[in-house]
Amino acid sequence: MSVIASKNGGDTPSAYAQSLKLSPDAYVSLGSLIDPTKPDNRDLLIQTFGDQGITGFLQLTGAVKNAGTADQVQYWENGRLHRSVAFTGLTAAAPGVLTLGSGANNPVVLRLNDVLLLPDGQRVVVTDQDHSNDAVEVRNLAGGSTAAITVAGNAVVIGNVHAQGTDQPSTFYDTPIVLRNNDYIITKETYEVNGSQATNIGWVDVTGSGDYRWYVKGEMDTRKRFMNQREMMMLFAQRVGSGGVALNADGEAGLGTITGSEGYFAAVEDRGITATGDFDSLQDIDNIILLLDKQGAPSEYAMYVNTQTSLHMDDMVASGIATSVTAGLPGQFGSFNNSPDLAVQLGFKSFTRGGYTFHKHDWKLLNDPTLLGAFSTPLFKGAMVPLSNVADAKTGEKAPALEMNYKAVNGYSREMEHWVTGGGVLGFNTDGTDTAKFHYRSECNLVTRAANQHVVLKS
Repeated sequence: MSVIASKNGGDTPSAYAQSLKLSPDAYVSLGSLIDPTKPDNRDLLIQTFGDQGITGFLQLTGAVKNAGTADQVQYWENGRLHRSVAFTGLTAAAPGVLTLGSGANNPVVLRLNDVLLLPDGQRVVVTDQDHSNDAVEVRNLAGGSTAAITVAGNAVVIGNVHAQGTDQPSTFYDTPIVLRNNDYIITKETYEVNGSQATNIGWVDVTGSGDYRWYVKGEMDTRKRFMNQREMMMLFAQRVGSGGVALNADGEAGLGTITGSEGYFAAVEDRGITATGDFDSLQDIDNIILLLDKQGAPSEYAMYVNTQTSLHMDDMVASGIATSVTAGLPGQFGSFNNSPDLAVQLGFKSFTRGGYTFHKHDWKLLNDPTLLGAFSTPLFKGAMVPLSNVADAKTGEKAPALEMNYKAVNGYSREMEHWVTGGGVLGFNTDGTDTAKFHYRSECNLVTRAANQHVVLKS
């Protein structure tokens, strides 16, 4: 009863609340206020589902951050130095007629005197061109008639041959350079607290350092949610179709048009390697290695996988003596400054196979049942990112495989904007509302260089 007497004697409601650490909803009912019994309260806020942060993929893969000054980032990628030519058939004759794929009537697709290696082992030389029929005449270097090929395939240009005293070729091959680009996207988030709630004290220590202000929890959660969603947009964003998508409010136009952006998974699914399976056997790993070899891939990869795939690979690595898979070989940690200890501290487990080193890491994003773990059949099981720099085809400058860009100029950065508005609440005086609004905004995109060397693991 002494507490009630003290309260009625002039103590302020806020002081009383401070003494009892009342939750915000205790202010709704007078009955709650006159209950003098303080519960045996444990004020630690338990993180039932962990910290729920799923960021880190871009940071751990070495994605650099660069400032941009236009609405679009463009970059250049070099094409194949050598070439193969698709054909639909070859007649048995001397000369034989090699029928090329559709649109192959470009005069530099195949040149006179080019030597081709055919799928059956024949070496033939181009002796004439029939551009109107997408065909070339060839003669077997072994002499006699060419052997007929009725199944479509690829002919590989292995070089050329010329007679003595002849002039230089009149045409030449040029390695194609591909110009790629990616738009920025703007992502936002807001949290709001009114003045009354901003002065309420809750039952729990929301920060772990003695802060019982309930609104702080909401603001902290909003910030983490924003950071998580920004990274997910970098990973899963997609370009929209021609003309963009108009955003409407209640059926009325006025919210603008978005163009989307190419996220990491969209880039790899479009130009990279998509591997399917359980990834629980050496054959699965070997199949991926064979695909990497064809793309001139570097020898070191970071693998971010869901829990199921991670367990399968742990079982595989555990049988290292029998399978010739060795866990964590010294000197194979280039991305960690050749420090196995650093790799372990970051939660990586490493193994080698076929001249490649793979650093495996569990990826929370794929396991969270409110995110990609919500699907009964996993949409994605993981991703494999090359841990090496690639050269820009136009400038020759070295750059990481992943590059996160944000808009910035003259000291103004839109990488991570955070500001507060309000009508005097918490000291922020920008308007007349009895609120404080916490705002987050970012304008960014992700560039995936040499996407052909990246791997997406799917069911």
